Amino acid sequence: MSEEIKKHRPPPDPNSAKYKLGQIAAKAYSDAQAAKDRGEPVGWCASNFPVEIPETLGLAVVYPENQAAGIAARGGGARLCEISEADGYSNDICAYARISLAYAKIKDAPEQNVPMPDFVLCCNNICNCMIKWYENLSRELNIPLIMIDIPFNPDYEVSDGELAYVRAQFWDAIHQLEALTGKKWSDEKYREVMEYSGRTSRAWLAATACARYEPSPFNGFDLLNHMAVMVTARGKKEAAEAMETLLQEYEDNHEKGLSTFRAEEKYRIMFEGIACWPWLRVTSTGLKSRGINMVTTIYADAFGFIYKDFDDMCRAYCRVPNAINLELSRDKRVKLCRDNHVEGLLVHTNRSCKLWSGFMVEMSRQIGQACDIPVVSFDGDQADPRNFSEAQYDTRVQGLMEIMQARKEAM
Repeated sequence: MSEEIKKHRPPPDPNSAKYKLGQIAAKAYSDAQAAKDRGEPVGWCASNFPVEIPETLGLAVVYPENQAAGIAARGGGARLCEISEADGYSNDICAYARISLAYAKIKDAPEQNVPMPDFVLCCNNICNCMIKWYENLSRELNIPLIMIDIPFNPDYEVSDGELAYVRAQFWDAIHQLEALTGKKWSDEKYREVMEYSGRTSRAWLAATACARYEPSPFNGFDLLNHMAVMVTARGKKEAAEAMETLLQEYEDNHEKGLSTFRAEEKYRIMFEGIACWPWLRVTSTGLKSRGINMVTTIYADAFGFIYKDFDDMCRAYCRVPNAINLELSRDKRVKLCRDNHVEGLLVHTNRSCKLWSGFMVEMSRQIGQACDIPVVSFDGDQADPRNFSEAQYDTRVQGLMEIMQARKEAM
């Protein structure tokens, strides 16, 4: 961006949700670095590890997945992936893992630095690649690994047996962290964190549900940026207040006929999968230039956790998208499509995320059939820019638009 454009750009509104959320996301890193500088233990934490545990204990943690996404979005993904590959890590494994393992080795990336960890917190409700990734971090850095195993659930509900198994591990993780850090668990503090997490999640889910309005009061790609706060700061008061501001802004946009989607909304789609962070501008522009708004994605809603007590929290972490069966996964997405008047489904076949992409062929077929919408997929990667073809993406999006257009004309 030229200095002339920067000079005439209006200053950010400190009362806007975008500004508040950006400040919270940045503060997560600066707070962790400040804790490290004070000599306090700092952890690296998987995104779907129960954030309520380190938050209640007053521990500073950072999230390697968020860091990897930030590095990739700022152009550093390939460089760090190649470092890991030179050390023998396969190009076939998750690019987030490759970036994180490379960072653990070189300990510096100008795109997004984080303090080095004194312990790592892993939860495999995302995928089992997480286990080996965090085991290797633990071994290479010679630091403790605290692991929570959440089994894949073939049923619709979380059984009493699964709850007991997961609850015991949550408490074991708490006790391990108490022994490791000297911090003590407080039920009173936990209730406070639970309240803020609930407020944050309710506001976030209500904000994403504003896509039910036609036209949508927001550009769906906004959600991909704002959701970082749902990962890093869900249990904090400032996150609850910022998400409530976001919800109010979206409601106000609807009342005033405004939107952050800066184009005529001709078509509404659901985006399936993790964003292509290195190609975010390309993927966004490819839709916007055709009047296509990505109004919903399960990826954003996945970080909204609402529960009433500790046991209910355990159940919530057993129900994240990658830990549940195809039928329940399908039904959640079908509901999003119907609630938000979706006209097409764009599926990211993500080389990094084999678990997610593996069952999407059948799931997207069932979603398309249940909602009577066209389904198109493209090949890509969440963090490795080498696994994406701009030409292929453009062709697939053009095809999806033409099908949606033909359907509208036929109606």
